[in-house]
Amino acid sequence: MSSFAASHLSPSYPDRAAWGTAPKLRAWQQEAFDLYFRREPRDFLTVATPGAGKTTYALRIASELLARGVVQRVTIVTPTEHLKRQWADAAGRVGIAIDPEFKNSQGATSRDYTGVAVTYAQVSMHPALHRSRTEYRRTLVIFDEIHHAGDAKSWGDGVREAFEPAARRLALTGTPFRSDTNPIPFVTYAEDGEGVRRSVSDYDYGYAPALADGVVRPVIFLAYAGEMRWRTRAGDEITATLGTPLTKDQLGQAWRAALDAKGDWITQVLRAADRRLTEVRRGVPDAGAMVIASDHEAARAYAKLLRAITGQGATVVLSDDPGASDKIKQFSVSEERWLVAVRMVSEGVDIPRLAVGVYATSVSTPLFFAQAVGRFVRARRRGETASVFLPSVPTLMGLAGEMEAQRDHVLDRKPPEDGLDDFLVDEARQKKDNPDVLGDELPFETVEASATFDRVLFDGGEFGTAAEPGSPEEEDFLGLPGLLEPDQVAVLLRKHQADQQAARRRKAADPRPEPALSPHEEIAALRKELNGLVGAWNHRTGQPHGVIHAELRRACGGPPVAQAGAEQIRQRIETIRKWATQRSR
Repeated sequence: MSSFAASHLSPSYPDRAAWGTAPKLRAWQQEAFDLYFRREPRDFLTVATPGAGKTTYALRIASELLARGVVQRVTIVTPTEHLKRQWADAAGRVGIAIDPEFKNSQGATSRDYTGVAVTYAQVSMHPALHRSRTEYRRTLVIFDEIHHAGDAKSWGDGVREAFEPAARRLALTGTPFRSDTNPIPFVTYAEDGEGVRRSVSDYDYGYAPALADGVVRPVIFLAYAGEMRWRTRAGDEITATLGTPLTKDQLGQAWRAALDAKGDWITQVLRAADRRLTEVRRGVPDAGAMVIASDHEAARAYAKLLRAITGQGATVVLSDDPGASDKIKQFSVSEERWLVAVRMVSEGVDIPRLAVGVYATSVSTPLFFAQAVGRFVRARRRGETASVFLPSVPTLMGLAGEMEAQRDHVLDRKPPEDGLDDFLVDEARQKKDNPDVLGDELPFETVEASATFDRVLFDGGEFGTAAEPGSPEEEDFLGLPGLLEPDQVAVLLRKHQADQQAARRRKAADPRPEPALSPHEEIAALRKELNGLVGAWNHRTGQPHGVIHAELRRACGGPPVAQAGAEQIRQRIETIRKWATQRSR
């Protein structure tokens, strides 16, 4: 076995190398490789941003250790079945034969293989077997996304028992560590100045340096707000605006309404994302897009919407589909536009041509968000950009604004109490038949969900002002060229921001009156305003929406809102405004 073969593995295997790289290791990979062999450690933890090329780097080390006779076998541990095959394919390209179909029941694999690829779950089910295999031959164990060894105590205990005898252990991760306090096997923890134990890595390569090196794409986040209206099981209609301050329950239900395929919000966002994909394809002809859905039902519904929008079918990948890996592989080498996947495929899916994403799930942990965005950042040539569409939710906005943050695993603190923890990531790899729900599960029916363009987030800055879908203001950002350097992205965003602000100032200074609304447009606008005021009064008093509407009708007269005229609705608007200033309830 020679390490020469590994030196010919493309830094972006299985696609083209990134701009500026030769068919050798990238600068960070070579630096980490050299550091590893200067130290000759038994354990080594490498933290590198998604898309940086951890697979290439790890296989180069494996090839070198095999060539030197330091190890005789390789075991690769992954979070999912799909990733076992992905690693085996990559290893085969450099002459390391890995068996991705190894089962615990086999006990041993063919002599044709140099090693096996297994999942963390598989190891936890029979750690003694894997320990015996590890003791039998000097073994290098590669832990892909090592934080998964802390998914459950049994997983961590199993991994520790199975691989404690390993000659060498190489741990990899590309995302922030877990937010729980389960120790991760074979990871070193050290106390900081405040006595808190934090994970210690041997080599770090974050998103910021990777972006500067052209290894990953710059990410443009396009956030969409909008008005949501839903009917509770009690029959009350509630209205809330995504993108404005809301209670936890209001936010969770408004978010769920936005993602409901029965409303217009997700349709409008998918339409905008498809327009963005068309623009990106002018410079990147094979660029693809992916929707990360919450569950199987939503995934199928989004695929139907995309067919209506684009006139083309979308590839749908579900967690219980035995052909999921083949579908992913076929999509990665095709020129199809859209992939719709349940969130379980957000981590480790290697499709370098993905350049546009729609974050259509309510999972909001830093770990999952980073994994999801990581599917779109892998660069193949200089100037490619990634665009991710998401709901205008404070948690997601904060995560998008902190793309460059480096997080360590912290042991000495209490778990969060808001229910948004990494157990959601564990669930993400399982079959999902029920929608995600934030807060209490209160069954309701989405009545209306409309989207408005909110803003763009890039490099820690915010650009753009609220605009309707299809407006020139939105088009300014959807039409950004698909091939731009990071500094060019910032320049164009600032220009569009300045142009829009100047246009608004001119409009404010223009004495000409606004064009008159048609009768149906005027009534629709008045109903929307009234519903918003009723929602605010509901939050203040706790009265059901139906009761508030009935009291307004008694005070002002006239028919129900659905049959009321413009002047009658204006009277009710004026009345509820008076209540807000005069009545103490």
